Amino acid sequence: MQTRKFGNGPDVSVIGQGTWYIDRGDRKSAVAALRRGLDLGMSHIDTAEMYGDAEPVVAEAIAGRRDEVFLVSKVLPGNASRRGTITACERSLARLKTDRLDCYLLHWRGSYPLDETVAAFDELVAAGKIRRWGVSNFDTDDLNELLAVAGKERIACNQVLYHLQERAIEHAVIPWCEQHGVAVVAYSPFGHNDFPSARSKAGEALQAIADAHGVSARQVALAFLTRRPSVLAIPKAGTPAHAADNAAAGELVLGDDEITALDRAFPRGPKPRGLPML
Repeated sequence: MQTRKFGNGPDVSVIGQGTWYIDRGDRKSAVAALRRGLDLGMSHIDTAEMYGDAEPVVAEAIAGRRDEVFLVSKVLPGNASRRGTITACERSLARLKTDRLDCYLLHWRGSYPLDETVAAFDELVAAGKIRRWGVSNFDTDDLNELLAVAGKERIACNQVLYHLQERAIEHAVIPWCEQHGVAVVAYSPFGHNDFPSARSKAGEALQAIADAHGVSARQVALAFLTRRPSVLAIPKAGTPAHAADNAAAGELVLGDDEITALDRAFPRGPKPRGLPML
């Protein structure tokens, strides 16, 4: 498994494990999938207070293995006042059955001033409850405002929507993050129930590359998304077999001609007015 610098933090697995909706299926299988992912080097596990019972599922999966995990959770914007952020973090720690998070994110921009949330993050760092902090679903204007509040080398990551059919962040968000040493974490890297069909023209191009490598189309998609050294991805897996398939993408390197072919098959399109998000 390749590893990459997580902003101002340590190196983490380029392919991690997302947990949105992981509580909706079979819990035993979900726990087994997360554990299999850890076995295969996918140490970065991402969750959030918004994700229903995902945090308790993660707690079960990492029991006895906490030191192997780079653990991330998120505070909802409606809880992101100074006191609310601290309370939400403590609630997540209890649900995850751990004493610290490796990174804590503001899930998206809300109505509370950023300086309140940053002050709470700083207080949590000082207390040892989080190691570092970042954001999710921030466009460049939000990132510029946050940088002015927090200062340089403080923002660990920006977690954003990124998949073959949604490449808007390539226009400005990825370049901004690369310029400022902020990790880009791709959520929903297979899309949201709309992964390209092998019967479509673009899907055929994707499958041809997969066949050439003897891998799955989803592994090729992950390798394409993480082709830049600033980007990591957090696909979800509901079964150990699916986790193993995701993990194998962490060693797949595409050739320049293959990247060009995928770029043509899945054009990034014009820069949108707003940042796409789920």
